[in-house]
Amino acid sequence: MSFPIDLRAIARRAMVDTGFVPDFPAGASRELDSLARETSARAESVHDLRSMLWSSIDNKESQDLDQIEVAEQLANGDIRVLIGIADVDSRVPKGSALDQHAAQNTTSVYTGVTTFPLFPPEISNNLTSLLEDSDRLAVIIDLTIAVDGRVSAVIVNRALVRNRAKLAYEAVGNWLENVGPAPERVRSSPELAEQLRLQATASERLHTERLRGGALEFETVEPQPVMRDGGVVALELREKNKARMLIENLMVAANSAMATYLERRGWPTLERVVRTPERWPRIVAIAAEHGERLPETPDSVALAAFLEKSRRAHPETFVDLSLAIVKLIGAGEYVVVHDANEPFIHFGLAVQDYTHATAPNRRYADLITQRLLKAALAGGPCPYSAEELGQIAGQCNDRARAARKVDRQMRKVAAASLLSDCIGATFEAIVTGASPKGVFVRVKNPPVEGRVVRGEAGMDVGGRVRVRLLATDPQRGYVDFAGMDR
Repeated sequence: MSFPIDLRAIARRAMVDTGFVPDFPAGASRELDSLARETSARAESVHDLRSMLWSSIDNKESQDLDQIEVAEQLANGDIRVLIGIADVDSRVPKGSALDQHAAQNTTSVYTGVTTFPLFPPEISNNLTSLLEDSDRLAVIIDLTIAVDGRVSAVIVNRALVRNRAKLAYEAVGNWLENVGPAPERVRSSPELAEQLRLQATASERLHTERLRGGALEFETVEPQPVMRDGGVVALELREKNKARMLIENLMVAANSAMATYLERRGWPTLERVVRTPERWPRIVAIAAEHGERLPETPDSVALAAFLEKSRRAHPETFVDLSLAIVKLIGAGEYVVVHDANEPFIHFGLAVQDYTHATAPNRRYADLITQRLLKAALAGGPCPYSAEELGQIAGQCNDRARAARKVDRQMRKVAAASLLSDCIGATFEAIVTGASPKGVFVRVKNPPVEGRVVRGEAGMDVGGRVRVRLLATDPQRGYVDFAGMDR
């Protein structure tokens, strides 16, 4: 007899086991009580940009809105794009109980079953969230994007803003791609429709310029559990579309601009890098298996060209190739940059200077950068020493690894739950990990990952294999496969 599985309890246990603190401290509750008595937007000497036609694009269910955007066509063909970032620092002072808790966890953790936010929902889903029809403080990144995609001017300031339309990726993406109707807010406002198309044009310019520099384009799968009556009934994929690409390109430009802005003031900065991949020889070998030759030394431009050619030639299997390359390149990490001339390059994005600053409700590193920006704007001293930033970078890197571990475990929990009645079934799969800790594969349909516990000899990342499901353990998130001769 099977018993219901408490997926939320499993998620909470995964958080605790990886060193997260899922509950907010008592001091945070007292701070929230104080904040509740304050107005939603404090009267400060900042620009008033509430009359502009700001909008946000995010997941349909998201309430922790970190960014809003607005664009303007300039007479010379350039496009001016303003990106408003939620001013979380105005509600979460440095050293407060809320700040100390965030400094420990450093990130919101999305398990698909439940969310463990960086800040209490009263903060991230309300007081600092750039919600529709609400006055909010924001840090503004003002970019001028030339016809060739180069960012020719950057201005940073603070302002009072008002989101005029909360939009969702899927609906906006379908409309931009001409495969679905305009969202109701867009349909009822020709000005908003024009705004979004202008933002999309700016995004395309930025994207083209990044590709010239060797930015890597991947197509990865992020299966999310579809829940019904507390159980997993399916795994749903969130795929890239024009709306997601629009936001991604604007955020990359904003993050790069903010890193450069701080570096030019001679301050130490907390930057995000993806280092040159150590497993480049394996990437070269995978390219050779596809009939292509890559240089012996890492070259992002050559790799980008190979990926684009593969996407066009084999769109149905490109996601598998993407996943293998992503694994081999490795995850990004935070570093402290002391000098603008230090050669830190984000290999995957093909940008020299890059920070995380556009999601302060969700990532602690972004809040740190926001404080640096605000101090620089005010002409005050740097709020963090290089040593403090180094400690923060180390904690953020550690917690990012832990968050990925929770994410992987909960994906396996969901997969094990979904596959519990499929013991003995066989699947086509791709090898996603191969190390002394074990060999892991991702099944194509449904899109789940598991460990090969038998017959794994000779398997390596990127290899295509056939596996048979041996066992599942939803409580521990185990999905065990056996390798089969092809």
